[in-house]
Amino acid sequence: MSALDTLHIDGIWRAAASGATREVLDPADATVLALVAEGDAGDTDAAVAAARRAFDSGPWPRTPVAERAELLRRVAALLQRDREEIALTESRDTGKTLEEGRVDVDDVTAAFRYFAGLVEHESGGRVVDAGDPRVHSVVVHEPVGVCALITPWNYPLLQASWKVAPALAAGNTFVLKPSEITPLSTVHLIRLLAEAGLPDGVANLVTGAGDPVGARLSEHPGVDLVSFTGGLASGTKVARAAATTVKKVALELGGKNPNVVFADACATDEGFDTAVDQALNAAFFHSGQVCSAGARLIVEESVRERFVTELARRAAAIKLGRGTEDGVECGPLVSAQQLAKTEMYVASAREEGAVVRAGGSRPEPSAVRPATGWFYSPTVLDACHREMRVVREETFGPLLTVETFRDEDEDEAVALANDTEYGLAGAVWTSDAGRARRVAGRLRHGTVWINDYHPYLPQAEWGGFGRSGTGRELGPAGLAEYREAKHIYQNLDPRPQRWFAG
Repeated sequence: MSALDTLHIDGIWRAAASGATREVLDPADATVLALVAEGDAGDTDAAVAAARRAFDSGPWPRTPVAERAELLRRVAALLQRDREEIALTESRDTGKTLEEGRVDVDDVTAAFRYFAGLVEHESGGRVVDAGDPRVHSVVVHEPVGVCALITPWNYPLLQASWKVAPALAAGNTFVLKPSEITPLSTVHLIRLLAEAGLPDGVANLVTGAGDPVGARLSEHPGVDLVSFTGGLASGTKVARAAATTVKKVALELGGKNPNVVFADACATDEGFDTAVDQALNAAFFHSGQVCSAGARLIVEESVRERFVTELARRAAAIKLGRGTEDGVECGPLVSAQQLAKTEMYVASAREEGAVVRAGGSRPEPSAVRPATGWFYSPTVLDACHREMRVVREETFGPLLTVETFRDEDEDEAVALANDTEYGLAGAVWTSDAGRARRVAGRLRHGTVWINDYHPYLPQAEWGGFGRSGTGRELGPAGLAEYREAKHIYQNLDPRPQRWFAG
């Protein structure tokens, strides 16, 4: 198998300077999908230099907003043209189902269209009343400069779009580093940017490991902003490295997200069915490899047994397999390391007293195809409490823990939901509108769903409290991350001040 030239620097596709390559594996059967270039610090320096030249002397930062918006719309159209191809690539690379891959492409398309519209309809700046008719004062927003965009393995294309679209809309240049585990759809995106007419040097791509590529980007003096999505440990390293040059930093570091179910949400058969169904979606979508996964079910005591029994029955019936196969509902974990991590968390939960109600092991070879993939059965762990490691830490696997609060005790439910170092997302299920508003208002999480789980909007900010990170993506705040505010003060009638007598 020949290696792909997956470094894109100053408009040229090339191999790594060292000639190094990396195997990209299919998580469904552990076979090699592709060989990609394995960039290093030298390749990263070259990419930053190209982005620096394109920002300092290239046309993109000075391109009229309407033209930048039109390019983003061309990219959106190309994404839809290649929808099936990209969805297949995403499915094979990450293990998610083909339908999930299609949804991802549509969401990426929506992000490009949203940011195109957002910048296109802006005014020329915010006029500030100086209280003096001889002064014209305005606040304008300019691009930050060279942006380092570091994306995770679970949603490689989607997370890239959340950074690339606003960065380009604001007039920045960038170096993009996808996860070395799942880089293939990001390569396709960069090809579409070039096809849409983006000037050389604006979009640069370096495939390779977090150390050295991500580490070099974080500390590089030629980078003005680092936007990172990934795990807490890696995110803290990025922040430390970026601090040496005092560059802007935006971090999305995952979550340990509560899904709170009050008994009144289950008072009818339809309500019960919906709440159970959504608890499954919250926990097991993309095999739980979602930063906002509702991995902590917190359910009212009076309905706990009925709820968990039905939840476990349905979890055990989830069909596992290769994501491109018809009828498959849940694909494999992304890597052997992620599978081992999942097994470690289940073993720890058992030792600490959790009761396995469903799953708890790899599926039997006869129950999944292909049997050589990194599959783990959707697992429901009952009788959990906050001291358990599986409850405290982000597991990023098909694991759902169950905690209980006393009947109708909103204070206890909120206390359990907020008892986490993270604060990315959470949900509350209730038929009481007043309770819904009260609980949602008290949850310390960046996104709160009421009687739903997982939907997001490109026009609404996304990000978390606490150790879930800093800054926001999407929405107006997501665009603001890639801009600097500048105050321009013009004296229309300058005169001597005579402050100094001499």
